[in-house]
Amino acid sequence: MTLLILFVVVGCNQSNSNQGTTTQQSPIAQEAAASPTGQKPKTKVVATILPIYLFTKAVAGEAADVAILLPPGTEIHEYQSTPDAVKAIATANVLIKNGLGLETFLDNTVKNAQNPQLTQIDASKNIKVLNEISPVLEPTAKEHSHEHSDGNPHVWLDPVLAKQQVINIRDGLIAADPANKATYQTNAEAYIKELDNLHREFQQTLNKTPNCTFITFHDAFPYLAQRYNLKQVAVVEIPEDQLSPTDVQKTVNTVKKYQVKALFSEPGVDNKLLTSLSKDLNLTLSPLSSLETGETNPQYYFQAMRENLQKLEAACK
Repeated sequence: MTLLILFVVVGCNQSNSNQGTTTQQSPIAQEAAASPTGQKPKTKVVATILPIYLFTKAVAGEAADVAILLPPGTEIHEYQSTPDAVKAIATANVLIKNGLGLETFLDNTVKNAQNPQLTQIDASKNIKVLNEISPVLEPTAKEHSHEHSDGNPHVWLDPVLAKQQVINIRDGLIAADPANKATYQTNAEAYIKELDNLHREFQQTLNKTPNCTFITFHDAFPYLAQRYNLKQVAVVEIPEDQLSPTDVQKTVNTVKKYQVKALFSEPGVDNKLLTSLSKDLNLTLSPLSSLETGETNPQYYFQAMRENLQKLEAACK
C-alpha cells in the first residue's frame, strides 16, 4: 500500500559513495592503540551516529579515543544493537548521543553493557525542538512512519543548532576529562568559528530566495528551513513499487498549490519512481544530504552542508 505524507514548515529565522575507510569498522577496531607505558590512558568516547561523531572528533582531537557506534548509512529506525555495540559501551568512559528520541535502542544497550562508570552526554540539551508540523496532505494509508515523540531530531542540519551541539559535547567532555580541558576548549572554538562562517554563507545565499518551497523524501530539514526562511514539504515515505494515481494527483496538486521549486532525494538513492514523478512535475530531482552517511573526517560536515547549499541555491532561483 502506498504511503505518502506531506508536511510543510514555514519559518523566519539526508549515501555518499566516497566514504572514509573507517566507516565500516567496528567501534573496537576504530579505537586508537593503547597509550605508551607510563602515560595515562586516553578517555574512551563512543558517539552514536555520524554527525555526533564528526562534532565529537572535532572537539576531542587526539586528546581522546573516539569511536562511532553505528556505521554511517545505518538505518537507525531499524537498528538492532549488536554484541560489538554493547562491548564498545561497556569499555567506554563517555557515551555521546544526539538525543531527542532518535536512538531508541540505546537504553537497553547501555543496560546490557553494565558500565556504572559511564558518563552520558546529550548533544541536544537545551535545544528547542520542533514538535509538530502542519499536515498538508494525508496518506491513503498509514502503515508505517518514522515519528519522533520527542520532536524532530535532525537538529545538526541547522548550523546554529549544530553549534549548540558542539558546545554541549565540549562541556560534557571537560566534565568527564578535566585534564584535557584546554584542548577541548581550543578545538571547539575553532570548529564553532567554522560553523559561524557556514551559517553566514547560508544566510547570505538563501536570503536572496525567501520562502522558497522544496520537497524532500526524508523529513530531515525543518530546522534548516526554519532558520533560513524556506518552506519544506517532506514526503516521509515513498514506495519502491508504484504510486497510486490518487497519490500522484495529490502530489501534483500540492506542488502547484505551494509553487514547489525542486524535489530532493537522498544521495545515492536511485528511485525510478522519484525520477518519473519529477519529470511529470517538470521539476529537477537532486540529492540533499542529511549527513546520516558519508565520511568520518570532521571537515566532511562542512563539505556536505556546502553541497546542500549549492543544491538549494540552484533550485530556488
